Amino acid sequence: MKKHFFPFNKSLLGLFLLLMLFLPSCQKQIEPEVPDNRIINVSSDEKTGGNYLLVCFLGHDGSKCPGCVLRDGQLIHVNCQGAGSACATSSSVTLQQVGTAITATTTDTFGLTSLDFFNMPDRSLSTGESGNNAYLNIPAQLVERDTATLQFTFTGLFYTNKPEYNNF
Repeated sequence: MKKHFFPFNKSLLGLFLLLMLFLPSCQKQIEPEVPDNRIINVSSDEKTGGNYLLVCFLGHDGSKCPGCVLRDGQLIHVNCQGAGSACATSSSVTLQQVGTAITATTTDTFGLTSLDFFNMPDRSLSTGESGNNAYLNIPAQLVERDTATLQFTFTGLFYTNKPEYNNF
């Protein structure tokens, strides 16, 4: 009688190997973490209201970017601007609504960038208000700094009860 290296028969070994291959595929898939993009109401004693802190993640690795902003007829990469979620940014803004048109204007001059333009990707910002699912959506846009006020103004904003954009 031959002595086997394994103390069990080949069919048990086959079943064991099959289970080892199958079990990892049954594990719960880890969802990629979506950055916590939000807009936070900043309380003030002023009755004008509309003061907020915009917090969002944006930007991507420049080594893999052939250019994402058109400046002076040339595509260039700008760190911490455009699609992606590599950089955490924030800026104080005021929201204005005239009819159905909502705009956001920065109130801190260099919160987003010291450049004269800002490449804002589309973002859905959670309002976190009273447990409601409310989102302020900002469509992608390249904004120019106002030469008089030095501020940026984002246009075409709208509210929804679920995020309109995927935020990365």
